Amino acid sequence: MCFGFFGIQYGFGLQQANLSPIFTYHGASYDQLPLLWLAGPVTGLLIQPLVGAVSDRTWTRFGRRKPYFLWGALIGSVAVMFMPYVPELWMVVGLFWILDAAMNTAMEPYRAMVGDMINREQRPFAFALQTFMISGGQILASLMPVIMIAFGVSALTDGTQIPDIVKYSFVIGVVVILLTAFWSFKNTQEYPPENVEAFKKANKGKVISSIIPDLVNAVKDMPHSLKQLWWVKLVTWFGLPLMWQYLSLSIAYHVYDAPTPQSPGFAEGTAQGGTAFAVMHVSTLIGSFFVAKFIHKFGDNKVYAFCLVVGGLGFLAMQLTTDLYLTLACMALVGVGWAGVVTVPFIMCANVAPVLRIGIYMGLLNAMICLPQILEMTTIGLIYDSVLGGDPRNALALCGILFIIGGGLALRIDTAKDSENSRAQENQA
Repeated sequence: MCFGFFGIQYGFGLQQANLSPIFTYHGASYDQLPLLWLAGPVTGLLIQPLVGAVSDRTWTRFGRRKPYFLWGALIGSVAVMFMPYVPELWMVVGLFWILDAAMNTAMEPYRAMVGDMINREQRPFAFALQTFMISGGQILASLMPVIMIAFGVSALTDGTQIPDIVKYSFVIGVVVILLTAFWSFKNTQEYPPENVEAFKKANKGKVISSIIPDLVNAVKDMPHSLKQLWWVKLVTWFGLPLMWQYLSLSIAYHVYDAPTPQSPGFAEGTAQGGTAFAVMHVSTLIGSFFVAKFIHKFGDNKVYAFCLVVGGLGFLAMQLTTDLYLTLACMALVGVGWAGVVTVPFIMCANVAPVLRIGIYMGLLNAMICLPQILEMTTIGLIYDSVLGGDPRNALALCGILFIIGGGLALRIDTAKDSENSRAQENQA
């Protein structure tokens, strides 16, 4: 069930490690990057709640969630195939919008399937396994440019041409996305509703017309703990896009003394950004199973807070070094924070959401991460040169501060009562 997540996250990993350099090769300035990254949160905000609401009310001969992640993977692979080869910035941006729309269509059903098919005692492990696949896919994607260099593929660029190490990484991405998605589609058997015919009859003609009322009612009836979770999402996900937008550029700037695409060492420096992301995801991969274990022992809010504070300290520590290996060590701390970000909120949501509305609440959980990203991407460009001094490393420090604030807010989340109500609904069902 979780294996297809590996390919989806390979696609996300490719864009996280390589998209800012690709934009700069096409002439984008550093302060323009946040706006160019808007595709991710906007498509996530629009698509994931809709896919969640629609899939909650549908059943096909292929299952409830599977058709969505298969079509998302197919369309996303096409965008991955062409992205490094198109000649104009607007074409890259257009393909980025298509890619993120497709990846968001594929990702939400994977989250919801865990809530559908796994009992609450096993959910921490199931979401940890998804985090394992997230990390594995993103490790491979992040390391691919460096692997290409090791195999003698050219990293040369004149500052306007995308190097071969990036192009080949994206070609491999098409294969990875398609193979893993088809494997999960073929080998996962979803549980049908208890009375399929009654289910279809109850929802016949209502799937599309019910979307807006379902979303409105879900927001109105949202469990209190998910409302508390929103504030944590607001600060952490305002900060996280700064990592994807500026980490590779920060390493090129401070470790390789290559502040622009025309500087010697810029391509290698940004490729090492992929290494840094790989280190982060190795840390996340290891940490994800500790997260599942510690949640049973200490509670989800305390584990969430601990992870965010450790991640925040990792971002802040980068201010103290220009050494590549120490920067990678800082990213190992960031990986602990990322393990909390991509694991704990989904465990919380699956445990407190009404059993028949898990898909829509997983979609709304994604909306919580999209709104702060949109806010970041429309405002950071206004303060990048003034408040952040035009330095990509300062953007990472801001992310660290926001993570620590998020850790404090996480301690306020109380899922006990909402979880008990959800458990009672499951027993009745």
